[in-house]
Amino acid sequence: MPQMAPMNWLILFFLFIITFIIFNSLNYFSFIYSPKLTTFKKKMSKLNWKW
Repeated sequence: MPQMAPMNWLILFFLFIITFIIFNSLNYFSFIYSPKLTTFKKKMSKLNWKW
């Protein structure tokens, strides 16, 4: 029946939104940061400004 077509589009839209959210959350939470072992020292340079 053509009257039920908007309901099918709405279900399809929600299906795509749910899969999009699941896909993004899995990508976000499954990313593993590699531990940074090297430490670096910041160079401190003092400038004497003569105004």
